[in-house]
Amino acid sequence: MCPAVIPQNLGQQPPNEAPVSPGSPNTALARVRTRALSYLRVSGKGQIGGDGFPRQRTGIAAFAEANALDVVEEFRDEGVSGTLGLAERPGLTALLEAATAAGIDTVLVEKADRLARDLVESELLLRIFRDHGIRVIEAEAGTDLTNGSDDGNPTGVLIRQVLAAVAQFEKSGLVAKLRAARDRVRRQRGRCEGPPVYGARGAEAAGLKRLLELAIDPDGKPRSLAKIAAALNAEQVPTRTGRPWARSTVQTLLARQRATSRSHAVTGRLTP
Repeated sequence: MCPAVIPQNLGQQPPNEAPVSPGSPNTALARVRTRALSYLRVSGKGQIGGDGFPRQRTGIAAFAEANALDVVEEFRDEGVSGTLGLAERPGLTALLEAATAAGIDTVLVEKADRLARDLVESELLLRIFRDHGIRVIEAEAGTDLTNGSDDGNPTGVLIRQVLAAVAQFEKSGLVAKLRAARDRVRRQRGRCEGPPVYGARGAEAAGLKRLLELAIDPDGKPRSLAKIAAALNAEQVPTRTGRPWARSTVQTLLARQRATSRSHAVTGRLTP
């Protein structure tokens, strides 16, 4: 008597597995996603609330999605120059520690200049990551910045160093432009850095106007600093800090006003 033939259930879901709904991806064929960390950086304190971080985050997210990478944590350095080393970057230091502890071997940056804007520092940082078995990928072009001579890839070294050199060149050009702009502003206004001078803001203009009026008495003679401060306090003219007017504050504002007036006078004489 012939043995019974057992149906092979060919082309069907195995009986011991949960059914797969139509259109569901085959998990056996799904791309394996790799965990990664992201690093963001802006150089100036004034850039912290600007477009820099959102732009970098968006670029990194798009690259990660297209390359089956899961960015599990973001690290950033706020107001930190790209010419500084690892010891002076708390965000990058924390990223390296986290990657090493979690066994994550992929770090994403938007562009090479977000990692460094100095060729030497860039090479030093990338060597540290290479020594830890971590690759640093530039999302903009998909370049693995950690490709080095140890990999037997001289072309990778050339590309990496060209990118770092271009970043350093762009930084130098930007610094020169900013310096020229600051010098121009100083010639026009007498100062550039720091918060706006008292009187530059709309609410303070009336206060500065009153201070200048009080500087000269009805007889055309200069008032003492103490009398000016006392009059401003009596009239409840507000200071920027909310504290009472002091002789030193009045003196500073009067001296600044005289310097600005002299600067404008000189500029007027030099203007054809």
